[in-house]
Amino acid sequence: MDFKKKFTPQQALLKAASYCAYQERCHEEVKEKLAEWGVYDNDSGEILLKLIEQNYLNEERFAQAFAGGKFRVKKWGRIKITLELKARKISDYCIRSAMKEILEDDYLKTITQLAEEKYISVKDKNPLIKKNKTATFLMGKGFEGDLVWNVLRKIK
Repeated sequence: MDFKKKFTPQQALLKAASYCAYQERCHEEVKEKLAEWGVYDNDSGEILLKLIEQNYLNEERFAQAFAGGKFRVKKWGRIKITLELKARKISDYCIRSAMKEILEDDYLKTITQLAEEKYISVKDKNPLIKKNKTATFLMGKGFEGDLVWNVLRKIK
């Protein structure tokens, strides 16, 4: 049995506004939360529309905050950030806008720093194995393969 409290559309709107004010959210997150609260279909759509009109919900702003945060805090590359935004059903326009939040100089500094730290931490003596393990690590974080290898060529 499901004992979760169901909300009226008005209660759900207030709760959703609070949910969105706390942290940037994408439309999908809010739809899922509304469904958890027992709000579906037309009511859900109307609440989303009101949240957008009142500027609680803005996918471009969400994408920019997400991309900037994941890059600065988790040191993710563009590929991983893009895939995560697509998984959240963010439009290509918003994704392109979000990628502008990541400055090229910062991106290169970050990948270089990560590469150097990882290369040093790999315990193997063979430089080829060290470079391959470092490349695998960086690509797993979402950095582009050609950029990874350009950075690794500079490591002695």
